[in-house]
Amino acid sequence: MSYAIIETGGKQLRVEPGRFYDIELLPVEPEERVIIENVLLISNDGEVSIGQPFIAGATVEGTVMRHFRGRKVLVYKMKPKKKTRKKRGHRQEITRLMINSISMNGSAIASFSGELQDQPVTEETIAPAPEGDAEDVTSTVEEDTTEVPAT
Repeated sequence: MSYAIIETGGKQLRVEPGRFYDIELLPVEPEERVIIENVLLISNDGEVSIGQPFIAGATVEGTVMRHFRGRKVLVYKMKPKKKTRKKRGHRQEITRLMINSISMNGSAIASFSGELQDQPVTEETIAPAPEGDAEDVTSTVEEDTTEVPAT
């Protein structure tokens, strides 16, 4: 299993090819490719490369899936006995990034082919339910008749 630790948006993330991650907003349009060069560590089948602070020639390539806003965070400030209250909210702008490959010195260490993304999900690709007698799947709850001693 190969993974890399990258730095983006002031945070460090452990990323693997074929997975998507929610990171700080990137100034890139959806469906465009992004190359991240701030790679701190690469692990490839037990072989670990550590940068000081970054690994020279190491890149992580990803595709921006979409941009959205995160959950609302409420900030409530209050000073007791002073009748001072402030309630404010904040929603962080987020980019969903699908990691395609991890490369070192131009050669791909780990990559994701993306075959699952290219196929649209239709009713034909979903397996139908098995036909036959549809049994009633209600379960009966048996009552517990044991007595609890009074304390």
